[in-house]
Parts: sequence; C-alpha cells; structure tokens
Amino acid sequence: MSQFIVFFGFARKGNELGYIKKHPWYRSRGYLHFDRPISFENAKKIVTSPKKIASHSFYPLINYSVESKKIKQDKRTGIIKTKHKKRPIAYSSHVDSHIYAYYSNFLINLYEKELVKRGISDSVLAFRSLGKSNIEFAYDAFVKIKEFGNCGVVALDLSQFFDKLDHKILKQQWSKLLGSEYLPADHFNVFKSVTKFSQVEKTSLYNLLKISSNNPKNGRFRVCPPKEFRNNVRKSCLIKTNKAPFGVPQGSPISALLSNIYMLDFDEKMHHQVNAFGGTYFRYCDDMLFIVPVENRDEIAGIARTEIKSLKVDINTSKTELRTFTSNVKGLKSDKPLQYLGFLFDGQNIYLRSTSLARYSERMRKGVRLAKATMRKRNKIKSVRGENQKSLFKNKIYKKYSHLGTRNFITYGYRAANIMDSKTIKKQLKPLWNKL
Repeated sequence: MSQFIVFFGFARKGNELGYIKKHPWYRSRGYLHFDRPISFENAKKIVTSPKKIASHSFYPLINYSVESKKIKQDKRTGIIKTKHKKRPIAYSSHVDSHIYAYYSNFLINLYEKELVKRGISDSVLAFRSLGKSNIEFAYDAFVKIKEFGNCGVVALDLSQFFDKLDHKILKQQWSKLLGSEYLPADHFNVFKSVTKFSQVEKTSLYNLLKISSNNPKNGRFRVCPPKEFRNNVRKSCLIKTNKAPFGVPQGSPISALLSNIYMLDFDEKMHHQVNAFGGTYFRYCDDMLFIVPVENRDEIAGIARTEIKSLKVDINTSKTELRTFTSNVKGLKSDKPLQYLGFLFDGQNIYLRSTSLARYSERMRKGVRLAKATMRKRNKIKSVRGENQKSLFKNKIYKKYSHLGTRNFITYGYRAANIMDSKTIKKQLKPLWNKL
C-alpha cells in the first residue's frame, strides 16, 4: 500500500513562500480538457486510493507552442542576431493533474528528507519551497565567489533537459526514493503516464471538434464527452505517443520534482567532490555552477562532464563557461564576466544580460506600436461617427513597460538591483524610461 497522509504545509506562489490550506495538492483549474473540473471531495476519493490509481487511464496531454525571439550578440562582430524559438507547452486533464500533484506532494517530503540525509540541501535550488527567487540564488553565488577570492568557476547548462531524461534511470531513482526495489502498482502507473505520455495538438484538436479558438468554452465544460473522445479523437490519428526510452513532458505538476529526483546521485557526487576541493556547488534545474580553487577548475569540469554523460543527458556546449577570478589591489576581477541565472558578474559589478534588455526593448517597441495602431483605428471610426477623438491610453503602456507597473521586466530589474545592491543594473534600466 502506498497510501499517504497530506499535511498542512507551505507552497510557493511565484517565488514567494506562503501558508496554504490543508490540501496543497488540490487546485481548481478552469481550462478546457477531455474531462470536467472536479471537486476536492471527488478528487480525494480518487487520489487516496492506490487501487484506483493503479488502474487509472490517463488522458492525452493537450499541447501547443509559444513562439519567442531569442536575441544573441555575436562576440566577434558585436552584431545582434534574432532567432525565433518555439517553446512547447502541454497540460494534463483535471483528474490527471490532481493525481500528479498528490503524488508530487508525497514524493517531495521523501525528497527533502533525502537531501538532508545526504547533506546536499544547500546545493539544489530549483523547484523547492525555499522562499527565494533566481535573483537571490544568483546573488548568493556571486557573494560566495567574492568570499572565495582567487577561484575558478565552471558554469554548465544541460540541453533539452526534460526531453532527455532516461526512463530506466528515472525509474531506478524513483524506486530508491521509496526505499523499494520496484515501484508499487500505483506509482508505476503514474510513472508510465509521464514517460509513455501521449499528447494531441490543440489547434488540430479544436479544428476536428469545431471549437472556436477565440471563444472555446462557449457553454462547454469539457472538450468532448468520453464517447466522442473514443469514436472521434482516438480514430483521428491526432494523438501522438512518446515511444522513445527517454523524455518527460515539461509542465505537468510532477515533472519538475522528477527532474530533481533524477539528479539525486549526481548532486551528491558533485557536492562532495567540490567540498573535497574546499569549494561550493549549486544546481538550479539544468544550470550548474562549481566554485573551486583555480587549480581545480578544469579537473572539476572534467569530472562533471563524465558524470553527466552517465546520466544520458547532453551539455549545451555553447553555454559552458570556464572563468578565473583573481584578487588584486583593485579588488576581485574575472578574466571574462560570468553569466548565471540571467545575470552577469565580473568580480565587482552585477549586470542584466544585454540580450535581455534588447529583447525587452523590442517587446516595448512592438507594444507601443500596437497601442498606436489601435488608437488610430478607433479614432477613424469615431471620426466617421462625428465623435471626439481620444488620445493614446498610456496607463496600460506604463504599467506594462515601466517602473509604474507591478510585474514586468523593469520592476524585476529594479528588484534585482535593490537585492543585489547593484548601481550598474539601475544604470542599465534608466535609459528605457526615456525610450518609452
């Protein structure tokens, strides 16, 4: 039996820690899927029954892609190049999401105890309720480098991390966390659902079922009833199943935790190896940072590469950084600025990445252009009607693209500047107001 008790606890909203209700695994979701949203009581009857979970049939994920721009500056010529990148997003059905969240809540308790047991709680940063954001994590790393003085720093990034997780390794790590040689039937069914997952592309699905993308709900509580799912969707050949022996869907309520469980042995090995050199090791999801004496820099990089290879995941060589920090009468200085979690550090000053600023400037320019086009279109109609024309609505623009807003890149930047006590970040942000 793998039934377990849900405790009062804490959860993270954004990057903040807050007290939550008695059942942290349950969250009402309003999106359309193959099933209807269900109440807490009905969800509880399902998730607390290992027998039901063991025989549960998981629905396909619904997936779509969000296109984003990736701006990169050529280090040799200084030319900024723009590359379009598609980011896949997949989401599970209502009941499936509750199951994943429930099992994630159970496993996180075991995982946290395991981190303490292995003495590596301070090394693993992402997907835990630590009450910190990437700003604090980056700043902590930069402070460690300053305290260390003369040191070598290795920054490694894993390529397509979630897409490469090996199923056999994941199953072994999951079983070990449970203290078992094999996964119990309910855990095994959950494991199968996130490894041999199936998904259907949202636009194609909506076209098949004649659902409007602009107003999909329109009185609907689900994408389609079970009979139509069996007779129409299943027979349409739209459902694609992951047949590879690797990969888990990024975005399900359990995927992030599973990636941490997958890396447990690696984190322990690297933590103790770096400690033997008198250094510090941090991992934030697929971003790893090793701070060691200068003479051990290349050695720790080689050890990390060997261990990563055994995990059957790939290092993104274009993001690998080997840096040397040296102290002199003027203070600490790096041979090249270190890039970590969206920030640059040269030993003295902390900066936002220039590509982040360029990307935000581009979004701001497009946003203002769209607002002006909307104003002209509306005023044209008003002119035909003989009504008074209106000027540009600036409040929304200011909230979205300036320090007058609450949650945007500028407010994030100023928050980082305050936490890190960085005058250089404030100096970087200042011209954006005049540009707006």
